[in-house]
Amino acid sequence: QVQLQESGGGSVQSGGSLRLSCVASGNTSSSYCMAWFRQTPGKERAGVASIDSDNRINYAHSVKGRFTVARDNARKTLYLQMNGLKPEDTAMYLCAQGGQGASIYGPLSEFAYTNWGQGTQVTVSS
Repeated sequence: QVQLQESGGGSVQSGGSLRLSCVASGNTSSSYCMAWFRQTPGKERAGVASIDSDNRINYAHSVKGRFTVARDNARKTLYLQMNGLKPEDTAMYLCAQGGQGASIYGPLSEFAYTNWGQGTQVTVSS
């Protein structure tokens, strides 16, 4: 089983930047689809960005042009570069790993993923 650990969250002013990392350990494979989700109290978990084993990428409309997702298979690390942060980006950001589920449910659906990290908090102030 794969364990995922996020880091890089914190507090930043509106317009600032953060870079999140997710390091995988255990029985890892580059064949998995990886994704970032975010959630806030009272809201459902929402897909932010995904990247599969062929580097095919999907972004939520709300972050397109501001966020960039990438993966380094050699380092078993998933990244999310977040620029131009807005208060509405405030959330707990979680790293997720899935297999073939993305082809069934869609790459930004939480049902496509079976392994989750604990999350890292991002807070953007006005």
